[in-house]
Amino acid sequence: MNTIMKRRSIKAGLPPGSLIYTGEKKSETIQIKLFNYTVDRFEEKVIDLNDVSLLHTEKSNVHWINVEGIHDVNTIEKLGRCFGIHSLVLEDILNTGQRPKIENYEGYTYIVVRMLFYDNELGEFTTEQESFILGENYVISFSERKIETYNTVREGIRQGVGRIRKMGADYLIYNLLDAIVDNYFVVLEELSEKIEDTEDELVSNPSKSTLQVIHKLKRQMLYLHKSVWPLREVVNSLARSETPLVKDSVDIYIRDLYDHVIQVMDTTETLRDILSSMLDMYLSSVSNKMNEIMKVLTIISTVFIPLSFIVGLYGMNLTNMPEYNWPWMYPVVWIIMISIATLMLIFFKKKKWW
Repeated sequence: MNTIMKRRSIKAGLPPGSLIYTGEKKSETIQIKLFNYTVDRFEEKVIDLNDVSLLHTEKSNVHWINVEGIHDVNTIEKLGRCFGIHSLVLEDILNTGQRPKIENYEGYTYIVVRMLFYDNELGEFTTEQESFILGENYVISFSERKIETYNTVREGIRQGVGRIRKMGADYLIYNLLDAIVDNYFVVLEELSEKIEDTEDELVSNPSKSTLQVIHKLKRQMLYLHKSVWPLREVVNSLARSETPLVKDSVDIYIRDLYDHVIQVMDTTETLRDILSSMLDMYLSSVSNKMNEIMKVLTIISTVFIPLSFIVGLYGMNLTNMPEYNWPWMYPVVWIIMISIATLMLIFFKKKKWW
């Protein structure tokens, strides 16, 4: 958290629209890949960074410009000038701590969402910012690094599978957002399995490490909630937007995407409730475990009370105690103490106190 605030403090005092990259450098180089397609043909090529200003869009084609790596401010600025993107939008693209949102500008729409990745080795997920510019016949996507989430969209364009090459840029942005939301379900499935394993451990043998795992999962679910909750507003605004960039034929798909977002939110809320109940379960399990220990110690103490009385009575070494002179007094005392302890344990067992 301190690192995030430190990166954001770089922009303190600068005027609005100042282009400074505030995120982490997650790729060595920036790659700009162009997908140019129609119903009948398809072209895929990598754009040289020096030729960014030469990009143009043919009205009859749909163009997807996929930018992987946004740490080079000059390249992002060139791309912004090429497509007439406002400096405030470019500033938000470079500021990777943005909340998911959608903003309509003259001639294009700016969309920000959060991409989720789950690290199996660390047992936690990370988030990255994904920015989109939706134009009349083009989509520009800005990713912090090369990701595999869009592979299904890429293959759909290459193979001409489905409707993607038959429809416009609005259907392309739907496919990209749908790929991100589908990836949410993958992350939630991983988290759900982790929660189930922790719950089993909680029932069988809770420990301090279990409590640490629960708190870690609760923190992750909090970040996940902050990433998913605003996405509902983004998709809802896209579905209800009166911009001509989104045609009526695509509205039904965006409404379906909205339903998927609601499912993600419901699953997130369910997992958060389970984690809250797990914390109560941990406290209850620890308390029950302590009660069992105290019960055993109490039974032992209760058994030894009469035995301590007998030992203390005959440990006074008084000369006028006639039992001292009895030849069988020592084994008799042992028999009495063993009998008392045995009878008490039988009594406790019968009462199911032990």
